[in-house]
Amino acid sequence: MQLQRNFVNGHFIEPAGHERVTVCNPADETLVGEVAAATAQQAREAVEAARSAQKKWAALTSIQRGEHLRALADALEERAEAIGQSLAAESGKSLEDACNEARYAAQITRYHAEWARRIEGEIIPSDSPDEKLFLHREALGVVACLIPFNYPVYTLLRKVAPALIAGNSVVVRPSNNTPLSALEIARAVQQSGLPAGVVNILVMDHATAATVCSHPAVAMITLTGSVNAGRIVLDYCKANVAKPSLELGGKTPAIIEPDADLEQAARAIVGSKTTHCGQLCTAVERVYVHESVHERFLALLKAQIAAVHFGDRRQDPSLMGPLANGASREAIHGLVQRAVAEGAVLEAGGVLPPGPGFFYPPTLLSGCRQDMEIVQEEVFGPVLPVLTYRDIDEALALANDHQFGLASVLYTENYRTAMKVAGAIEAGELYVNRTPADPYQGYHAGWKRSGLGGDDGKHGMLEFTQTRLVVMPF
Repeated sequence: MQLQRNFVNGHFIEPAGHERVTVCNPADETLVGEVAAATAQQAREAVEAARSAQKKWAALTSIQRGEHLRALADALEERAEAIGQSLAAESGKSLEDACNEARYAAQITRYHAEWARRIEGEIIPSDSPDEKLFLHREALGVVACLIPFNYPVYTLLRKVAPALIAGNSVVVRPSNNTPLSALEIARAVQQSGLPAGVVNILVMDHATAATVCSHPAVAMITLTGSVNAGRIVLDYCKANVAKPSLELGGKTPAIIEPDADLEQAARAIVGSKTTHCGQLCTAVERVYVHESVHERFLALLKAQIAAVHFGDRRQDPSLMGPLANGASREAIHGLVQRAVAEGAVLEAGGVLPPGPGFFYPPTLLSGCRQDMEIVQEEVFGPVLPVLTYRDIDEALALANDHQFGLASVLYTENYRTAMKVAGAIEAGELYVNRTPADPYQGYHAGWKRSGLGGDDGKHGMLEFTQTRLVVMPF
């Protein structure tokens, strides 16, 4: 098995240390790759390469940068099969889903290339009659991008593409669970002809990541990860007053009103909770059902869950795949066991299956209470706790009584109810009669402990800029 190398300043560098990151397929726990872990010195060299390249990159016109992004999107599409094969092997996704993720990453890259002619400043009236105020949008400099394991190809380009079109350079740290696909993206970067040093991708341990994030040349750190990881990043940012952009935990509430299409809602919610084994930050994590339809809706959820089977998606893409690793599975099973001990009713799942692979069955819990750990903490797996409410005011109070505020879901046919929830839900996103999908022309930003800043759309791109005011007399 060939040792994979890190990508710095336009080429793949020779290993400088003895540390290795081993990568296993979570469906059968077999070794699928090995990467040389970057040393602290290599990390510093990557940041310096990014700093050197950024000045020339920012000096290009935005149209020229957009052309480079289009070339990168072309390379991603041409290499989608290779990227997808690596991603499927390291994540447990089906090959089709993994290749589609690479193609979707190419789409968001093209989308951000289109901002080349749309990055706007402002002309602001002055107090003086003989001057004008001009507000410019400028690049920040070097951006450290910390990528999660769940959608590592899409999320990498979700951060890199807007950073580049705004004139920044990047140093990327992929998850150690899914580094192989990131290094395939590095080959696409190389193929596309992007200037050397503009994109650097290194696999590293936490100590080396700290070297990158605390480097004085790093002007911004963007993370998709846990709340604890966000706190660590904020500590890094303090040293050099770097800008943070954090997408952290989620605990999406789904409110089911009595007039909802219950079959549609049950089908969509179970689909949301079992896609990629529930490892989505916006997947439905708690269900609030009006007491008048609770029994019927619970039966519909049980029927949908019974139709979901898990296994190796390389053999059967219709199956639900595995969790990322054994530690995640143990943590999720512990949450379920404690919920049952606290009085929740186990309606389906909730067992550790035998055999290899980090599988966990779709699990349904009824009789849950708002103060239970299973309701208060992010599960990030295929577990659905169900609670009841009496009226929409109580449902809103329960949905908002939470540390997280990323996405939310409402099923109703009543316009007034939808408008009421839209104006009162404490979350960055509300999806009415559908489950979350993060349209990349929108804005994906969390409230409360779900994060700072955001991704996607115009506002996500502008996160990667800073302003300069020019006061011009005439």
